Amino acid sequence: MANKNNVTELIFTSLFQDPEVQRVCFVVFLPVYLATVVGNGLIMLTVSVSKSLRSPMYFFLGYLSLVEISYSSTIVPKFITDLLTKIKTISLEGCLTQLFFFHFLGVTEILLLTVMAYDRYVAICKPLHYMTIMSQAVCHLLVAGSWLGGLIHSVVQILVIVQLPFCGPNVIDHYFCDLHPLLKIACTDTFVEGVIVFVNSGLFSVISFLVLVSSYIVILFNLRNHSAEGRRKALSTCASHITVVVLFFGPAIFLYMRPASTFTEDKLVAVFYTVITPMMNPIIYTLRNAEVKNAVRRLWGKKVNSGEE
Repeated sequence: MANKNNVTELIFTSLFQDPEVQRVCFVVFLPVYLATVVGNGLIMLTVSVSKSLRSPMYFFLGYLSLVEISYSSTIVPKFITDLLTKIKTISLEGCLTQLFFFHFLGVTEILLLTVMAYDRYVAICKPLHYMTIMSQAVCHLLVAGSWLGGLIHSVVQILVIVQLPFCGPNVIDHYFCDLHPLLKIACTDTFVEGVIVFVNSGLFSVISFLVLVSSYIVILFNLRNHSAEGRRKALSTCASHITVVVLFFGPAIFLYMRPASTFTEDKLVAVFYTVITPMMNPIIYTLRNAEVKNAVRRLWGKKVNSGEE
């Protein structure tokens, strides 16, 4: 890499240029990140210790929360600390590392959301065979497949970027390392690489989103055969999943299905799915799921009682 790269350090323009606005952003985004870690961590803890949350759905939810914490931590700590510095720099190696984990964890989340949709499809459309189909071995295999899929996707992205020469300028018009801003500062024509990114990120997101939407349409269609109480519970669970899917896929498709030349006006959209969405997931799943709410209350009650003793 060294023989074709004069650039060893990159500079972020960040979200806003005004130092006062940056300090306001720090005050806003630091609690959001802490809420992301605490909220998703609480779900992981609740799922792991609660005997009432032993179904595959909550097994997948625990891993989704782990991915959310890791995904957010790839971007947000660097972003919020940069808000307090005048010059926001990152090494080229650090940039590629951030890019790798951002896409690795992002695609792992997409695949986990797809797995969760499949779990709901089996639970609602094939209830008598649910525990046979969604056995413990199958659940572990589906989670492992999600991690492997994210790894393969990210390796492809890195192989595309690592071959490009970076000889200047070294200013990235963003607050973290992603594909489009890196393609823009490469010292060569990046049309082919742009097509690969479009297919590997944009089309992948659209196809995954369509698969998820189709699965929930099938689920809703099959709910006609359920009792009113069964429909209510299923709709409540599916509504949480659909909300998370829309919040995650909407901004991602908006960005990666567009040409790189329009990228600089999209940083606020990126804030939504890198900072806000990971915080929203535990709120959505907790507020709309009575079992999770009750399990959290019981866990909190145990902590309070043990503290008093």
